[in-house]
Amino acid sequence: MQERNKQLALTNGNILGGILLFAFPILIGNVFQQLYNVVDTSIIGNVLGDDALAAVGATAALYNLIIGFANGITNGFSIVIARFFGAENADELHKATAMSIVLTGVVSCLLTVAGLASLKTILLFLNTPQEIFAQAESYLRIIIAFSAITMFYNMFAGMLRAIGNSRAPLYFLIIATVFNIRLDIVFVRDLGMGVAGAAYATVIAQAISVVLCILYIVKKCPIFDMKRENFRLQPAMIKELFTMGLSMGLMLVVVSIGSVVLQSAVNILGPQVITAHTAARKIDDIFMLPLGTLSLAASTFASQNYGAGKMERVKKGIISAIVIAFVWSAISCIAVLSCGRMMIVLLSGSKDSVVINTAVKYITINIPFFFVLSILLVLRSSLQGVGRKIVPLSASMIELVAKFVAAVFITPLLGYLGVCILEPVIWIICMLLVSFDFWMFLRQDKRRTLEVRRYAGGRTR
Repeated sequence: MQERNKQLALTNGNILGGILLFAFPILIGNVFQQLYNVVDTSIIGNVLGDDALAAVGATAALYNLIIGFANGITNGFSIVIARFFGAENADELHKATAMSIVLTGVVSCLLTVAGLASLKTILLFLNTPQEIFAQAESYLRIIIAFSAITMFYNMFAGMLRAIGNSRAPLYFLIIATVFNIRLDIVFVRDLGMGVAGAAYATVIAQAISVVLCILYIVKKCPIFDMKRENFRLQPAMIKELFTMGLSMGLMLVVVSIGSVVLQSAVNILGPQVITAHTAARKIDDIFMLPLGTLSLAASTFASQNYGAGKMERVKKGIISAIVIAFVWSAISCIAVLSCGRMMIVLLSGSKDSVVINTAVKYITINIPFFFVLSILLVLRSSLQGVGRKIVPLSASMIELVAKFVAAVFITPLLGYLGVCILEPVIWIICMLLVSFDFWMFLRQDKRRTLEVRRYAGGRTR
C-alpha cells in the first residue's frame, strides 16, 4: 500500500507515544461531539427551564440505545478495516470499505423505521411523566428520524481512524460544533422553536460533518479505492463485517438497554430527580470521554497489530492505554471533588437545592470508580479488536441483568442512592471478568499469531 506511509500506522514505533498521538485528536473530537449535547442541555435549561431539560433527559437513555447500537456496528466495521490495513492486504481493505458503506445504509434505514414506530410505546414504558411527555417525544422523534446522519458520520470517521488518520474527523467536528452552537441559539432562543429547535440544530450540524468527511475521503484517501466495482456484493466480506459489527453493536446496546431500564426507575422519582440525573450524567459523560477515547484507540491499535501478527505490541499497547486511563481518572476525581457543585450549577442553570444536591451526590459517588472503569473499557474494546467477542459481550449482559434488578428492587428500596452505587458495583464485577479473559489471551498469544496469518496473506511479521 503506497499510501500507508502517509498515515499514522500503529504497527511500528513507540507504543505509548503512538497511542497518545492517535488518541489525542479523537479525544478533542469527542469533546466537540459531546458539546452537541452539552450546548443543548445548557441552552434548554437556561432558556426553556427545568421541565424542558427534564424532557430531554428522559429521552437520553433511549437515544443512546438506538445511536449506540448503530455506532457500535460501524466501530465493528472499522476494526475489520484496521486489520486488513495492518496486514497490508489492499484487496480485502477495498472490499471491507465498500461493504461497510452498503451495510451502514441498510442498518440505518432499519433502525430509523423501528425507532419511529416504537417511540411512543417506549416512552410510556419508561414512565415518562405526563407533564414532559410531549416535549420528550418531539425532541426524540426528530433525532431518530435523522439518525442515519449520525451513523454515517461515525462510519466515515471510523474508516479514517482505521488507517491511522484521527485528525481529519476532528477538524470536521470542530466546524460542525460551531454551526451547532449558533443554530441552537437561533432556533431555541431567537425563533422560539423549543426542544425541537435544539434537535434540528444537532441534526444539521452533524450533516455538515458527514459532507466534509465524504469530500475528504474521495479527494485525499485513494487507499479506500471508492470505485463502482468494489461495491459488488461480497457475501464473505459482508458476513465478516456483520459478525464483528453485530458483536460490537450488541455489546453497546445491551449496556444501553440497561441504562433505559435504569432511566425508567429514575423517571418514577419525579421531575426534580430527572433534572438532577440529567445534569449529573452530562458531567459524568464529559469526564468519561477520555476513557472512551482510549478504549477506541486501544481497539484500533490492537486490531492493526493483530492483523500484522505483532502480538507483543498488542499486549504492550493495551497495558499502556490502561496506564494513561489511570492518570485521567485521578485528574477527574480531583476536579469533581473540588468543583462538582459549581459544574452542576453552571450546566443545569437550576437554582433548586434538591436538584443540585442530588446531582452532586451522583458524581461524587460515581467518578472515583473510574479507575475500575478504565480497566473494563480498555480491555473490553481491545479484546474485541483481537477477535475475542464472547467475554466482552457477556460482561455487558451482566450489566443489563444488574440494572433490571436495580430498577425492580434496589431503587424502590434505596431511592436515588441505589442509582448512584449501582454502576460502580457493576464495573467491579465486569472488570474482573474481562481481566480474566485478558489473562487467557496472554497465555494464548502464540496460537493467535498463527491465526492472524489469514489477514497477512499467509505470513506474519
